[in-house]
Amino acid sequence: MTNSRPQNIAILGSTGSIGTSSLEVIGNFPDDFRVTYLTVNTNIDDLLAQVRRFRPRGVVVLDRDAAAVCKQALNGTVEVLCGEEGLNEIVQREDVDTVISALVGFAGLQPTVTAIKAGKKIALANKETLVVAGEIVMGLAHTHGVELLPVDSEHSAIFQCLVGESADEIHKIILTASGGPFRTKTAEELRHVLVEHALNHPNWKMGSKITIDSASMMNKGLEVIEARWLFGVPATRIEVVVHPQSIIHSMVEFIDGSVKAQLGIPDMKIPIQYALTYPKRSPSDVGRVQFPSLHTMTFFEPDTKKFPALLLAYAALDAEGTMPATMNAANEIAVALFLQERIQFLRIPDVIAETMAHHTNTLHPLLDDIREADAWARRYATNLCT
Repeated sequence: MTNSRPQNIAILGSTGSIGTSSLEVIGNFPDDFRVTYLTVNTNIDDLLAQVRRFRPRGVVVLDRDAAAVCKQALNGTVEVLCGEEGLNEIVQREDVDTVISALVGFAGLQPTVTAIKAGKKIALANKETLVVAGEIVMGLAHTHGVELLPVDSEHSAIFQCLVGESADEIHKIILTASGGPFRTKTAEELRHVLVEHALNHPNWKMGSKITIDSASMMNKGLEVIEARWLFGVPATRIEVVVHPQSIIHSMVEFIDGSVKAQLGIPDMKIPIQYALTYPKRSPSDVGRVQFPSLHTMTFFEPDTKKFPALLLAYAALDAEGTMPATMNAANEIAVALFLQERIQFLRIPDVIAETMAHHTNTLHPLLDDIREADAWARRYATNLCT
């Protein structure tokens, strides 16, 4: 791949799993991509190592104390910005062509919206942006003529399956799920799950929040909502299938009965590279599927009795309005409390359900309504656990 000039990239969340994988991809194409900005929350040591290798023009550190440490360490060699204001500043700059939105959770919404309004190409790894404000975000992308390319492996797979196809020929979307580390556990065994068990995903290397979401199957619920907005398909035509091998990343069934699937080893560098090089494909050094060694690929229906979080996501999508934002906020609080060992694993969906049950839903919300719902849900979910 060779462009007339390098594509300038800002990575929101550069030291997380998506951010580090993105930098690996970018490092393989030095003539095609240039990192202009990197952003982190508090992880200064890893950020400084990234700065030494990729020499960005600036960095944003969300935590103010960490920003001061970073500024001292860089000693004027690289611009250091701070806080959410810094994020919203750099995504609008002329020396940014593409924003990789890889922040975790609700925090990714505002800078992604700002980048869309500035006309930037978006490589979207932050699924919560569409979960909480899908109608608004997709409307803005259309208004500003912005490409919004999915980085999630499942949504990248669907996107690839739809290249050359017509949206009105889609019968249904089939999202595959690994089933996480607890697929074969009994309900009784789930009562005794520890944090280290939940963080031990069988196939993927991810950050702690998304790994816990995978263990509870809330991650798949979030992906259902994301798929609804990305591809304009109602929830009734979005199906989840458990596929433990994680080789088929998702499928599309068309009205004539044909099914297209995208396959590959479980490596996030594949969908990241596709988002950055689209509509072209470029060589990569990732591993290949060795079909004879697979022997078999298996598929199961999700067990929503053991993993009710998936049904909660469908319910939030059905309710629309501010309910998805409420569900997402309650989940973020519950996951954080579980990671702190303050609640049990099985308490996560209970906290979400109780918060949703007490939320007064606002239909056709503005961004301010979504922010208010998010803040309310965080307070309510926290109070449930104290």
